Amino acid sequence: MKFSSSKEPLSVFSFSSLTDIVMLLIIFFLLTSQFVVQTGVKVKLPSSTSAEQPKQSKLVVTITAQGTIYSGNEQVSLEQLPAKLSQMKAETNSDNLIIRADKAAMVDMVIKVIDAARFVNIEKFTIQTEQESN
Repeated sequence: MKFSSSKEPLSVFSFSSLTDIVMLLIIFFLLTSQFVVQTGVKVKLPSSTSAEQPKQSKLVVTITAQGTIYSGNEQVSLEQLPAKLSQMKAETNSDNLIIRADKAAMVDMVIKVIDAARFVNIEKFTIQTEQESN
């Protein structure tokens, strides 16, 4: 069997392998990108020099300066909070509660949120802060 080889350059370039690679890269980046869960409630977080981004969690409670409590984007009362946290814990199978408290929020309100979380057996808490600007 004799193979023939030509020293002429290819007159037609095939883009099929290039498009396959691009599609694989797009799928890879879409699947591996992290989506940050941000609630729609705006609060001024306290600053800290050692602030770190908390681990991803869908258990987020926001406390505004006026003392309003939000579970995700939904406003809840302090009495409704344990039931809501229990429901969210069952749905997400997470046990880390992120507390986003406005820096003007009363410490008493933060303690009440922690008590409500402990009532439904959530033992891990993260109080979210922002990096202090120099």
